[in-house]
Amino acid sequence: MTLTRRAFTATAAAAIATPAFAAARPAPVIIGHRGASGERPEHTRSAYLLAIQEGADFIEPDLCLTKDGHMVVRHENEIGGTTNIAAHPEFAARKTAKTIDGERIEGWFTEDFTLAELKTLRARERLPQVRPASAAFDGTDLILTFEEVVEIARAETKRTGRTIGVYPEMKHPSYFAGVGLAFEGRMAAALKAAGLDAKDAPVFVQCFEVAPLKTIRTLTRAPLVQLMSLEGGPADNSAVSYAQMATADGLKAISAYADGVGPEWKMVVPVTDGALAAPTAFVSDAHAAGLKVHPWTVRAENIFLPAKLKRGADPAVHGDVDALYDALFKAGVDGLFSDFPGLGVQARTRFLKA
Repeated sequence: MTLTRRAFTATAAAAIATPAFAAARPAPVIIGHRGASGERPEHTRSAYLLAIQEGADFIEPDLCLTKDGHMVVRHENEIGGTTNIAAHPEFAARKTAKTIDGERIEGWFTEDFTLAELKTLRARERLPQVRPASAAFDGTDLILTFEEVVEIARAETKRTGRTIGVYPEMKHPSYFAGVGLAFEGRMAAALKAAGLDAKDAPVFVQCFEVAPLKTIRTLTRAPLVQLMSLEGGPADNSAVSYAQMATADGLKAISAYADGVGPEWKMVVPVTDGALAAPTAFVSDAHAAGLKVHPWTVRAENIFLPAKLKRGADPAVHGDVDALYDALFKAGVDGLFSDFPGLGVQARTRFLKA
């Protein structure tokens, strides 16, 4: 069985109370960023299942490569911060330092381990001081492969009767190519094997780099998304900045090889003097170029919110995240990434009913 190819708005459709809005555009999708990563250790089966339970339309696996060429689900190829590898004496000698996209990083790296070795590890919370409730689940989950995440989405699609999509990110593809592990062919082959090699498949393949997206465009019909940050530029092209790519002309250029863009949310709704300001032209320019817009990442805790959305001084307490959801929906985004997909679904429901 392959994932059903249909619109990804089943959850939102039941909540739509404004026909004029529905006619204008589909309800925005909610993407479980690394699963429900505000409540469970990120990129784990527990996090993905909770995100789906909370109503997420997509679950997001970040992908890194193993020594034997498997795509494993970790936010970074350095895994000292998200697994218990430091407690495995048999791997102590493999701790090292590497330069990834110009940054020197010390730790343990996926490309130095086989899949079988990584399967002996357990996941742990990356931000235990901010998310102690999530840290209580440390040691529960194994590291997943991309194929296992697809299987979770497939099983939950069948169980719930609504389409659960997957939203994989190719992490550091130029770096991996430099160590003999090219990403694009593996990604394309995995999409075909999963029945996701189609323009209307419930999948988006995302990347911060440009050339890998252009390459995989020739290998798959699956929708592609160009990621971008408020600062910097793609690691594979120092001649261009994300700011340049975010202009009307830059977005038109992106539309030649991608189907959507994933901007940092402040590129859509900027922050001025600690408060949310009026939306930029990003969404309208992207839509004019035929691109969907899925900004990242809405997080609920004070530490991640603008000053005027904070509630109290505790960085771990939830602030007025609903104001951020509402501002992004009003700006016309086609979806958004959230560490708390349940809050995103609730905010979407309120927005659609307003």
